[in-house]
Amino acid sequence: QVQLVESGGGLVQAGNSLTLTCTVSGLTFSNYHMGWFRQTPGKKREFVADISWDGAKIYYKESILGRFAGSRDNAKNTAYLQIYNAKPEDTAVYYCAASADVIMPLRDWDLYDYRGQGTQVTVSA
Repeated sequence: QVQLVESGGGLVQAGNSLTLTCTVSGLTFSNYHMGWFRQTPGKKREFVADISWDGAKIYYKESILGRFAGSRDNAKNTAYLQIYNAKPEDTAVYYCAASADVIMPLRDWDLYDYRGQGTQVTVSA
């Protein structure tokens, strides 16, 4: 059974940093590129980042360039999303997803093979 479990969310003050973790089981992790998405109430889930199979290529949503950093550790079957200088507009539920598709970046949530349940991030002003 494939599982993607996000963790690391919580309440953080604006200007601070936090790291989200996506722990994956039940698949060969290195065969999948890992996407990060976020969603706020009433809005469509939006693409944040896509991390290649070996972590060498990472694509980001343009508006968060320089403040977010994606990475992965294939030995630990884990992907990460670091948020620096958090802003109130970063408040959202953050999700990770896995895709074996050769296309990168994959910005469509529905095209990923497996998806997590999300972790809430709240940034206070």
